[in-house]
Amino acid sequence: MTAPLCLTTTSQRCSLMPPIQDPVIIPFSKQRLLEEFGNYGFPLLNLGLGLSATIAKPHISLISSPMLPSKVMCFHPWSDVTLPLMSVPEIRTVIDAWASVTEELGAGYPWVQIFENKGAMMGCSNPHPHCQVWASSFLPDIAQREERTQRAYQSQHGEPLLMEYGHQELLRKERLVLTSEHWLVLVPFWAVWPFQTLVLPRRHVRRLPELTPAERDDLASIMKKLLTKYDNLFETSFPYSMGWHGAPMGSEAGANWDHWQLHAHYYPPLLRSATIRKFMVGYEMLAQAQRDLTPEQAAERLRTLPEVHYRLGQKDRETATIA
Repeated sequence: MTAPLCLTTTSQRCSLMPPIQDPVIIPFSKQRLLEEFGNYGFPLLNLGLGLSATIAKPHISLISSPMLPSKVMCFHPWSDVTLPLMSVPEIRTVIDAWASVTEELGAGYPWVQIFENKGAMMGCSNPHPHCQVWASSFLPDIAQREERTQRAYQSQHGEPLLMEYGHQELLRKERLVLTSEHWLVLVPFWAVWPFQTLVLPRRHVRRLPELTPAERDDLASIMKKLLTKYDNLFETSFPYSMGWHGAPMGSEAGANWDHWQLHAHYYPPLLRSATIRKFMVGYEMLAQAQRDLTPEQAAERLRTLPEVHYRLGQKDRETATIA
């Protein structure tokens, strides 16, 4: 497969793409989107790309509006490297880039969504290690739900919901996957994907740019450990969709958002092997999600996996263990 973002690729290379050394951010081509979808009125507003749809009986008419910022962030020069195979300092540069783009786009938009779709199973058509960043002038549905529940809990109990939840999981321990000085990784009790995890800072932090240098270093380390465990589970490059949620920004950034706690969701689909995945269909799609294994079982399986990647040779394993 040709990877147009790869440093060594000379054909089919993205015209907007400079040579990648550190994480680099590429804006989506508005013209390319309009050329490809303009004749069909592709409805993208709910995906953050700025096209809206109005429904009027008996037909649907699509109305174009100004494009909202949407970017691709490339993590590494090489297309055969994924985050768990990158070094901790390299992952730290990705975290810094996440914080920077959040601050940049958050100056003008209330919601900045960073997300990574990894693997063809999650619809990723480009093998190059990358994520996307979409900004929107509104709070998407899930962000609105998190806003309501966190605000209601803070109002009733006087502390952030996810801070208290993290404390409770630390006490119980059975759903913890990883802990460090500044971070927790756990399988939440509400998880519906087999090895779904939640990444939480121990300190009250509302947004990515607020992380201290020590917290960013620690996050890079715990991300590498988590993603290595994922890959080691079925000895495959583990597919997932992940994303960060933090307090709204934009014109309302100065409002009181102390009920928010920064967190990341990881949603991996694999269930029993590198090829057998969970499907949200039938009863789960129409009535209620079902778990194929309990959160406690999933956490235990992840917790007991090694933190050195299965693809590393013996010498690399010894070096990684010492590091």
